[in-house]
Amino acid sequence: MKDFPQHFQELNEWMAKLGQVSPKVMEGFGALHEASVASGALERKTKELIALGIAITVRCDGCISYHVHDALQAGASADEIAETVSVAILMGGGPSLVYGIEAMQALSQYQEQGF
Repeated sequence: MKDFPQHFQELNEWMAKLGQVSPKVMEGFGALHEASVASGALERKTKELIALGIAITVRCDGCISYHVHDALQAGASADEIAETVSVAILMGGGPSLVYGIEAMQALSQYQEQGF
């Protein structure tokens, strides 16, 4: 089983390193990310749940680490994350089932850390 909280930390470290060699790209990506998840017609929590569903369907481990973390931080409940996993499975079939399980593992690990 992956250690998703540790994976989250490693990704942050490597994104900082990438930011040192490609600062404009990382600044642009950071600005895009913040603008995309900022509350508007949809609140940040809903946008993070959408991002999580997409992360599962496109099979991105790092995205799952981030968006489970960020959905929890935005106030998502375990039930909301589980329903997001269910919709992602609907849209992505068997491979999304496997990555949905990883999202549930990530949820469990973050909850163990007190989220």
